[in-house]
Order: sequence, then structure tokens, then C-alpha cells
Amino acid sequence: MAKNIMLQGTMSNVGKSFLTAALCRILRQDGYSVAPFKSQNMALNSFITPDGAEIGRAQALQAEAAGIEPSAMMNPILLKPTTNIGSQVIVNGKVRGNMRASDYFRHKKELIPDIMAAYNTLASRYDIIVIEGAGSPVELNLKADDIVNMGLAKLVRAPVLLVGDIDRGGVFAQLIGTLQLLENDELDLVKGLIVNKFRGDISLFREGIDILEERSDKRVAGVVPYISCDLEDEDSLSEKLMIKSSGGVIDIAVIRLPKISNFTDFDVFGQYDGASVRYVTKPSELGTPDMVIIPGTKSTIADMKWLDDTGLADAVKVCCSEGIPVFGICGGYQIMGKAISDPENSECGGSIGGLGLLDCETVFTPEKRQTQITGRFGNISGFFSCLSGAEFYGYEVHMGITVNNGDVLTDCGGSLSGNSAGCYVHGIFDSADVSGRLIRALYKRKGITFSGEIIDRRKYRDMQLDLLADNVRRNLNIEMIYRIIEEGL
Repeated sequence: MAKNIMLQGTMSNVGKSFLTAALCRILRQDGYSVAPFKSQNMALNSFITPDGAEIGRAQALQAEAAGIEPSAMMNPILLKPTTNIGSQVIVNGKVRGNMRASDYFRHKKELIPDIMAAYNTLASRYDIIVIEGAGSPVELNLKADDIVNMGLAKLVRAPVLLVGDIDRGGVFAQLIGTLQLLENDELDLVKGLIVNKFRGDISLFREGIDILEERSDKRVAGVVPYISCDLEDEDSLSEKLMIKSSGGVIDIAVIRLPKISNFTDFDVFGQYDGASVRYVTKPSELGTPDMVIIPGTKSTIADMKWLDDTGLADAVKVCCSEGIPVFGICGGYQIMGKAISDPENSECGGSIGGLGLLDCETVFTPEKRQTQITGRFGNISGFFSCLSGAEFYGYEVHMGITVNNGDVLTDCGGSLSGNSAGCYVHGIFDSADVSGRLIRALYKRKGITFSGEIIDRRKYRDMQLDLLADNVRRNLNIEMIYRIIEEGL
């Protein structure tokens, strides 16, 4: 059976996902077969594995770091919030149903057999499992039925590294306070501390290390600097979603829907010099961008109503009427059509008119489409004619059937009307053939020639994972990490 190590955090968004990816890449570089594992994830950014299972996007990235295909075994439970009090529950990559949070918390321990079956299968195939926790291990009202932090660490006998985020302040209170709230048997599982996201001269924190080790009686495994690497972040607290202003020659505005999902679809544009992606929540922020993108959403009808209520629906229509290209993906594609209805209450029920930018209509059904996909754009007209014949790859993960009465965008479906286009394919921009053509066309539309480098997102992401791993290796006590893994509990 595999050895293991677990990263838990003092709170959400302390960098556990990226550190897990970094350790997966480091262990792989050192010749080990390694796999990531997160028993329960809550995220609207998901990924479809080659066999059609849905998992958290972070576990797909971590699998890529480990050099292996992503699998549902790496994330046996995925929660996708549909409302403020409920989520779609996905078990072993398939939808189990929608549940209110209170109902899920009452029944989640019944999923321990699924968790252990997934973990044990991975442990029989790999040398080392790198486990990621979720949120904080000391949410005292939730600890009794924990299956993702200390509860899981006990089940799989995993030594724990506790991660704090110094960039958000209060790292001493984060780390020492968390340790003080742990039970004695949980405290014994913690074998080291990591201070993450340090800005400035790390040598100035030497006294801080001494204080942490003296007050906690735990060794500090490293102080990791704030690393500027361009990797997908699935967390809704992502700094990318806070960007409001354009800093580039090309200004791409993404509508930040309340239940936005898979915003990683647009990270590819950030790798191009001169291109800037910003997120918009009200008409006054929209302005006159070079392109508008309407992203995926886990609650299409509710988010369409939000667009109407905020006035963004009219603002997007004005942009379109002024010749600005508008592209919708998944829920954004559905929103761009004429009507959306949910007669069987598959999401939130009801019906609503769409933006009417595309000649299509969507009806929700209980069935969910989950598949990886490759395809090619058709011989299309208008602004998006720049994509005619371009090859793409990606995946579909959606409920709802869309009937298109207009021009077809790709050989896998989608719709086109003038300078408006939409389809269901997440990751459709990741191909260098697609993103490169689109960037060149946006530059050309402004009377400028793009002369930068065109890189496929997969290749670029692999380079960024190496950059992440190199920085983490330099700043963690890797010898200590290996000793913790070897000694276990």
C-alpha cells in the first residue's frame, strides 16, 4: 500500500491546492508514482475525466502535475452549490442528486465506504498519495462528522502538514490557534507547519519561525513565497475574479455571474502579452471591451434573472449592437438564446427569456451530459470567421438540451449569429489554434498586429507546474517532507 501525506489549511484559499500540485510534481520528478486525493470538494469549477466522470478542477490539475490521467477516485465526492443552502451531490463522478446542506450533513458519513474504496484503489496503484483537506479542520460545529480533514487523516493514517496564509495576515493566530483547537489525538497527526504566500525578504521571518516552533511545539517545514505562476484556481475566492480594470491592449470582459462556474476557461488569455481579462458585476463596469464572455453557471435561470435585474442584460445587448463580439460557454450559451425553461426542476425550476442574441432555446432535463470532446469550427461568417476550421479540445458538463435554429458554430454543435457565438465546450479556447487566431483577430480589429508567442494551454500549464514545483522545492525542507512520508504515523 502507498505511503501518504496530507495538507490541511487554517482556512479556505491558503494555497493547499497549489501546494498539493507542487508536491505531486516534485515527487514525480524524484521518480515516485504519485496520485492526489481529496475526499470531498466543494467547487463550481469541475473537470470531466477521460471516462466521463466529473471531479474538481484542482484534482485534475494535481493529476497533471503527477503525470497521470485524472480519475473520479481522486475526488469521490464533489459538491456543486446550486443555491445558498443546497448543492448538487456528485459521488464517484456521477450525479447522486440535489440536497439541502442540512440533509447532506446528516447523511455524509454514509459516503465513507465510497471514500475508502476510492482511496484504497489509488493506494494499491501508486507509491505515494498526496491528500488535500478542505477549509479549516477546526470548524467546531462540523467536526463530529468530518470526512475531509482530521476525520479522513485518521481513517487513512495520514501525517499532516498545516498550511497558513501569511499574505492575509494573522498567520500566528491562524496556525497556533488552529493547533490549540485540535483534540490531542488530532494534534499528534500534525508533523509540521508551512507558512505560505510570503511577500518580501524571507530572511526577515526567521524570528517568526522560532516563535511558531516554540509556541506550537511543531517544526516549520518551510516558508513559501508568493509565487506568480499562471495556473487554474478553482476557489471562488480566487483573486482573478476580483480584477475589475483592464491593463492590456486587448480588454476581455467576463460577466461574473453569481453562480459562475469554470472561470478557468478564460485563463488562457492571461498568457498572451497585451491581453487582459476582467470580471464585471454591473453595467458601469462593462464599458466598451474588445470582447464579452458569458461564462458557465450552475443556476442558469437564476443568473439570467440577475442579468435582467442588474441591467447587465441590456448592457451586453448594447455591446453586441455596437459590433463587440460576444461568446457564451455552457450556461452562458444557454443565456444567450431566446428562452430557458426547467419544467422538471432539474436546477431551480421555472422559465425565463434569454438575451436573444442567438436563435436557440434550452429545456432542462434531469440527465447530465459529461464527456471529453474534440472538434472543429465550421466555415463560419462574421467576426468569428477567424476561427473557421480551427481545431479544439475540451469537455462538456451540463444539464439541458439546446435546440439551435440558427447557424451552427462547430461540428459538435453550438450557435452563431453575426458577432455572437456560443457552445457547450469548456476549454474551447485552450487550443493554440483557437486562442491564437482569436487574439490575432482582436488585435487586427483594433488596427494592430499581434507579434507575441502562441502557446497551447496544456504545454503552457506544464511549464507553470514546473515553475511552481521549483519554487516550492527551494523553500520547503524536502528532506523533512520525505522523512514524514517515510515514517508515517
